[in-house]
Amino acid sequence: MRRILVENARWRRAQKHGGGWHRVPLDDLHVPGHEPQGDLADDILAVDEALEQFATEAPVKAELVKLRFFSGLSVGEAASVLGISRATAERYWSQARVWLYVALTQDDTSGSAP
Repeated sequence: MRRILVENARWRRAQKHGGGWHRVPLDDLHVPGHEPQGDLADDILAVDEALEQFATEAPVKAELVKLRFFSGLSVGEAASVLGISRATAERYWSQARVWLYVALTQDDTSGSAP
């Protein structure tokens, strides 16, 4: 599922396929003060890049994030897939969320992720 979402996001972002253009629904054209949400494709690509970097530092935690985020498994289900206890999976999940949050919210000029 992750691969499909990432490839779809890359395809939508490609200049050949209108990567610089943003679709605007006709209903939203006449709404004063309407601020469109960020591009979902950009968000998916940012998560993928951060997750790739995280996988080099903590492969089991990154796999847990993939199972939870892209496969929709619960903490218990992901723990059994990875062969770790539920308590360990919950601890890893908390640590991974903090790491990814910091990686995704930091400025480009502030250096690398934690």
